[in-house]
Amino acid sequence: MNVVTVDTATDRCARSATGARAATRAFLEALGHSSIAAEAADTVVLVVSELATNALRHGGGAFDLRLTAHPDTIEVAVDDSSPRLPRLRTPDLRHGTGGFGWPMVNRLATATAVSPRPCGGKTVRAFLPRW
Repeated sequence: MNVVTVDTATDRCARSATGARAATRAFLEALGHSSIAAEAADTVVLVVSELATNALRHGGGAFDLRLTAHPDTIEVAVDDSSPRLPRLRTPDLRHGTGGFGWPMVNRLATATAVSPRPCGGKTVRAFLPRW
């Protein structure tokens, strides 16, 4: 299988977590049902939702989303304007301030990476199994 990439940076629907989920579902649908297991597809949508929400909440309020289908993985890349790295913190069970997302992304992904962007900000990547 060839590598398939979609860049939603110019797609206005990817400026919200809802739009990012919709763009991800469309990307996965375009790959075809035999190309990715249903549970794996749900996991990709969940991770995109979390990374998009984190970018909106902690990364400057906007993001760009890139999805790439590799033979055995789906790569999710989210760019935002903040140089602050994601961090593990104790989940807040009392006041609802979060702390659950980044650990969840790291548990679901086979690998994660965070790298600075030359023009400022960062790219957060998660590699998710297709099967």
